[in-house]
Amino acid sequence: MKHQRPIAFALCLALFWSSVAAAGQTPLPPYKDPSLPVEKRVEDLVARMTLEEKVSQMVNAAAPIERLGIPAYDWWNEALHGVARAGYATVFPQAIGLAATWNDDLIHRVADVIATEARAKHHEFVRRGERGRYQGLTFWSPNINIFRDPRWGRGQETYGEDPYLTGRLAVAFIRGLQGDDPRYFKVVATAKHYAVHSGPEPERHSFNAMASERDLRETYLPAFRASVVEGKVAGVMCAYNRTNGEPCCANRRLLTDILRGEWGFTGHVVSDCGAIEDIYRRHRFARSEAEAAALAVKAGTDLSCGNEYKSLVQAVREGLISEQEIDAALKRLLTIRFRLGMFDPPEMVPYARIPFSENDSPAHRQLALEAARQSIVLLKNEAGALPLRKDLRTIAVIGPNADAPEVLLGNYNGQPSKSVTPLAGIRAKVSPRTRVIYELGSTLTGEPVAPVPASALPGGLKAEYFNNKDLQGQPALVRTDEQVNFNWDRGRPAPQVNDDGFSVRWTGRFVPPESGPYRIGAIADDGVRVYLDGKLLIDEWTPSPNNQPRTLLKDVQLEAGRAYDVRIEYFDQTRAAVARFVWSFPRFKERLIEDAVRAARQADAVILVLGISPTLEGEEMQVNVEGFRGGDRTDIALPRAQEDLLRAVQAVGKPTIVVLLSGSALAVNWASEHSQAILEAWYPGEEGGTAIADVLFGDYNPAGRLPVTFYKSVGQLPPFEDYRMEGRTYRYFRGEPLYPFGFGLSYARFRYSNLRLSAEKIRAGESLTVSVDVENVGQRAGDEVVQLYITDLEATVPVPIRSLAGFKRISLAPGERRTVQFTLAPRQMSLIDDRGRRIIEPGAFLISVGGKQPGFTGRADAATTGVVTGRFTVFGEKLELPEK
Repeated sequence: MKHQRPIAFALCLALFWSSVAAAGQTPLPPYKDPSLPVEKRVEDLVARMTLEEKVSQMVNAAAPIERLGIPAYDWWNEALHGVARAGYATVFPQAIGLAATWNDDLIHRVADVIATEARAKHHEFVRRGERGRYQGLTFWSPNINIFRDPRWGRGQETYGEDPYLTGRLAVAFIRGLQGDDPRYFKVVATAKHYAVHSGPEPERHSFNAMASERDLRETYLPAFRASVVEGKVAGVMCAYNRTNGEPCCANRRLLTDILRGEWGFTGHVVSDCGAIEDIYRRHRFARSEAEAAALAVKAGTDLSCGNEYKSLVQAVREGLISEQEIDAALKRLLTIRFRLGMFDPPEMVPYARIPFSENDSPAHRQLALEAARQSIVLLKNEAGALPLRKDLRTIAVIGPNADAPEVLLGNYNGQPSKSVTPLAGIRAKVSPRTRVIYELGSTLTGEPVAPVPASALPGGLKAEYFNNKDLQGQPALVRTDEQVNFNWDRGRPAPQVNDDGFSVRWTGRFVPPESGPYRIGAIADDGVRVYLDGKLLIDEWTPSPNNQPRTLLKDVQLEAGRAYDVRIEYFDQTRAAVARFVWSFPRFKERLIEDAVRAARQADAVILVLGISPTLEGEEMQVNVEGFRGGDRTDIALPRAQEDLLRAVQAVGKPTIVVLLSGSALAVNWASEHSQAILEAWYPGEEGGTAIADVLFGDYNPAGRLPVTFYKSVGQLPPFEDYRMEGRTYRYFRGEPLYPFGFGLSYARFRYSNLRLSAEKIRAGESLTVSVDVENVGQRAGDEVVQLYITDLEATVPVPIRSLAGFKRISLAPGERRTVQFTLAPRQMSLIDDRGRRIIEPGAFLISVGGKQPGFTGRADAATTGVVTGRFTVFGEKLELPEK
């Protein structure tokens, strides 16, 4: 009923425009007539295009066709956890943090806000005549690959290791992005990377992921199936690698047989960027670019991110593909653009009326705070160490992630107009009488250089941003930056500043805290100059090779308390933009730890903010330091320098709370044994520091749950390159984890009772209803994540140890009890037999319901939640279930 008025309004407008056209001298061509079905309009438009024009629309940067009134359009846009790389936007927790909320309703609301800001930005860009990259309405999100191994650097972009949790959150995110209008998409979501893709990053363009039919159907494909069948996702991105011998973007089994055949996908498929080139250059699956392009289109890849599809004209001439096959792909692409309203009057498209003021609004910031709070996982809380009192006399905040704004953001991120670091959040939370001492303590991996802190730059630095590489003319933006410590990834410093080809001049005073020898300089990916008291110290006014940051230092002798004039100049040429004003000094690591220990001795409590960062883990990076390789990790332990800091501070004997920021699991074995409390906060977004402080001081009761297993070491894992699931994730790992999937503590306690099954015996193919009572028996209100797991006890083939089959996040006041109900579908009782068929076998099944997995007894303080179990039996003949 709610759509009847919008539909009627759209039809009236369509008839109006048809009558306008009829009254004119020249009737509207069918493709411009909004009263006609989209299919007819698309057919008409394609019929008017030459082969060259058709091909020009099958690359991400689609060219304008002026004679037909088709504007330029770039399909490439990103919205993993906020609109990325397009100026200011609300930045939510990284995807792995969103997964830790275990809240699909929240994920839907987050995605709806992202789509709102995307529409507001897009129409503002169009009003300014801008139609470039990161300005469109087709978003290459979400990343729903299974985070099968904690070493994968892009695992932070996913919803974790479980196919069911990933599928439910993916459906919620997709529906939030695409909206519920029956005629128009709000924006288009793109599920990626299809399929069987999760590292290693340095080999991603050439490796062959071998996966059995059982692993495909049990683990790698279910979230994609849910995205297509339930989420009705309009886009899918195929991966770089091969799967079982065939490049994913030319893989007929994946794209033709399963995606379009079994699941009935009618949307468009886009290649990952450069993946068509990989087909012939690295996979050696084709002899030429034209043949690779033809193979990809014939398999079902409609759009190339890159220019490879320009060779399709040649491919037609060589008989490698027919124009009719190109038409089929192009029609799918144009259908997307029509359903986004790009060929209709703006007044017909409800989403085109979203004002630009909706972007980066206070309401959206509040939702980012809510998401960050819900994402935080309390891993340990010995003897009620948390929450802390706000009126403690002195608190020491120590660690490389305590005051690092870029660590809040993860990758594929937007640029917040304001962000709150953990240090800032703690300072804002405590009593005005509480003294908060901050010390860096360590760099992330022990590198002997760090950004010059704001404390050594009193009053900050005047920053002048220019929309050219030469610091010429009037600056596009003048502001005060507290320090020079920036990594703008592929975005821009501010909405007024270019994505690429900009320059910055910072000027101000630099006051060293003590006298002695220093090394002063910069880390920059392109041109940089550093002046001290007018003397040129660093002069590298050229782009860095391969666009990689380089560290440039000069030895100087400085006097304590003296104010030196400092000037840093920087230009960015293209892609990422990194600019940091840095220093070092003798015994760098030792002095940082000594300062941290001194601060800890003065404190009533110590908060250590540790972890890793998106500068170490991510997509195909040029990182090669101990524990890290090319964006991936070779070791999941806390970096050695931070472990040394942790042990030194803990030895002081003060209550020590560890806050971890990371995009993946960390083997914090020593901290788990010795620290009083541990929080996992992920990359928590623009309001991360506020959320962390809310949890630390008791203004929010944590209820996040781990979406991944925290192992004790990489020694518990199979080789990274092995795509077999045996020994990986909670479903197949038989060892003792540090913290299991689904784990998380609370300041409240929850009791489970009265487990009820709708039947003790059901026939194969029937559903089962499961109910349980959950009561808050603690003293605080709080959320509980109710988790349902199922185990097939009598399977005739290998099956998971257990599988998540339902979850609900609920809020309970002290003493409140609620009944939670789940419905187990027949598919959730099925297995993959040795012939690759999905069947339901007769036999016994175990059900467990609680706030965690059953069986984990690793810690006494894990008793903030309970688990109850029951059994049922399936009878009858084996039943085969269709994949459609």
